[in-house]
Amino acid sequence: MAHLQITPPLRAQLLAWLAEDLGRGDLTLPALQDQRGQAQWIAKAPGRFCGGVLLEPLLHSLDPQAHVQVRVAEGSAVSPGQVLLELEGQASALVAVERTALNLAMRLSGIATATADLVAQLEGTGVRLADTRKTTPGLRVLEKYAVRCGGGVNHRLGLDDAAMLKENHLAWAGGIEAAIAAVRGSAPWPARVIVEAETAAEAEAAVLAGADGVLLDEFRPAALADLVPHLRALAPGAVVLEASGVQPTQLRAYAATGIDLISTSAPITRAPWLDLSMRFSRGEG
Repeated sequence: MAHLQITPPLRAQLLAWLAEDLGRGDLTLPALQDQRGQAQWIAKAPGRFCGGVLLEPLLHSLDPQAHVQVRVAEGSAVSPGQVLLELEGQASALVAVERTALNLAMRLSGIATATADLVAQLEGTGVRLADTRKTTPGLRVLEKYAVRCGGGVNHRLGLDDAAMLKENHLAWAGGIEAAIAAVRGSAPWPARVIVEAETAAEAEAAVLAGADGVLLDEFRPAALADLVPHLRALAPGAVVLEASGVQPTQLRAYAATGIDLISTSAPITRAPWLDLSMRFSRGEG
């Protein structure tokens, strides 16, 4: 099961999003009469649940005594009508966090669902599905967490995770070998060096120069079927071969070429939200 650490920066971000919705204050508070309440999160469509872990820090910021009981683990498959979690606390707090918490969970559940659908296509192939840096600013940690909940793996979280040398880097450095040497000679911490290759010649040069990974961009499956064994034979050690620019409908064809990884932005950039709702009931007192 994927894990998300609620770090101080993430907690502060959650509270900022809640404050955005609260504005100058919830005008409906007088109607709540200082009551305590109960509520459930309900799935309204089939998919993968993700984001329930964010509810507790949001709710406790307004009602430290509130209780959240999780009924469905993060990343689990859910069906319409299924109870995802139950909560109890001050009615004012339950109402205040509803929209922020649900919006985040619906967005993340949509990503987890879309990821799981693609991962299912790769079942039995040994090929992993990875995300990209095409994420929403401010939501990267959460969106990449949702990919993990759907069974995918994370590529780079940011520019400091690994060196991805693309066309411009190679041109400015004076070639693949020079670019790799420059990065390895100055990196302040151990880091993987990945080269994006648009031709077979570039892929071969990257492997011979000692790249840790080669991103094979927009190659057709037929071309990779010949190229991948050739690159494996050239590699003095393990090299991760990754296909990108892949249509989601062609995953099995790419997996059959012998690559290690398929990267796609589709689950994050194209996924619809998964419909969830919060249903209230009046508590005691």
